[in-house]
Amino acid sequence: MPCKAEPEGGMSFFERYLTLWVFLCIFAGIFLGQAAPRAFQLIGRLEIAKVNLPVGLLIWVMIIPMLVKVDFGALHEVRRHVRGIGVTLFVNWLVKPFSMAFLGWLFIRHLFAHLLPSDQLDSYIAGLILLAAAPCTAMVFVWSRLSNGDPLFTLSQVALNDTIMVFAFAPIVGLLLGISSIAVPWNTLLTSVALYIVVPVALAQLWRRSLLAGGNFEAAMKKTGPWSIFALLATLVLLFALQGEAILKQPLVIALLAVPILIQVLFNSALAYWLNRVAGEGHNVACPSALIGASNFFELAVAAAIGLFGFKSGAALATVVGVLIEVPVMLLVVKTVNRTRTWYEAGLARP
Repeated sequence: MPCKAEPEGGMSFFERYLTLWVFLCIFAGIFLGQAAPRAFQLIGRLEIAKVNLPVGLLIWVMIIPMLVKVDFGALHEVRRHVRGIGVTLFVNWLVKPFSMAFLGWLFIRHLFAHLLPSDQLDSYIAGLILLAAAPCTAMVFVWSRLSNGDPLFTLSQVALNDTIMVFAFAPIVGLLLGISSIAVPWNTLLTSVALYIVVPVALAQLWRRSLLAGGNFEAAMKKTGPWSIFALLATLVLLFALQGEAILKQPLVIALLAVPILIQVLFNSALAYWLNRVAGEGHNVACPSALIGASNFFELAVAAAIGLFGFKSGAALATVVGVLIEVPVMLLVVKTVNRTRTWYEAGLARP
């Protein structure tokens, strides 16, 4: 069974306290950036074709172990839950990116515009769009286990979303940036897709086949599991070391950026959960469908934001705010779907 490759249990120690680690990285990054500004400026200049080499390496260390868990052979399982998959695709690709673009326009360009740096408004919106255009890959397995989701459905929807992301991420981001009147650096956008989606997927699947052939998959996943978190935290230290001065001048920015992200998470999870109920899918399908619709592939979003707009951009900061609130908000969503199981099943539409 393809789901055997997935680790059992709930969140790891680092996953459970991810928000705490992110806060510590914020403070560490700001402190180090103020203490040794030249060192971090040098790191920021280590680029080839607008790709920062240290960050590129860290992103690969982040993403590849996560993608190794994805079994694209599970795509045939999609036909078993066509309605649930339909809801997932509808929310992830037709609602989520566009609703975030609207929320960015509403809050960043209008309601909060007078409280934010005027020269970063477009960049903040771009970061929010990048965050919403990348559906969650790895953490959705954790959320699904915590809500007793169907493991085969979870695996198949992740595999399908990752397949679509290879082709749809760049066009959707480009479309929404264009609609938002933000210049689209297409060469850099396509380079980001190749570097942070296509190549990691290919390497991860080759590694996965090798591990499965040698019978070492589960041992390797346990050993490499912390790599992604450590790489993410190291990237955040670098990011905040370069962002520190701007944050110290505008400490309210992070709280303001969190508002549209929080609304987007709650709206999309509720929409997917309700649509699955209307469609007659079981609770164990509705939960992972709602959770993947709410969470984001924030590693990809951070990488793309840095590649497109730079370390010091508002876009990079906006994607990091997504990392900051991801775990506590998603735990709230998990608790909500678990507590409303009776309500869900009482009104379940029958096919």
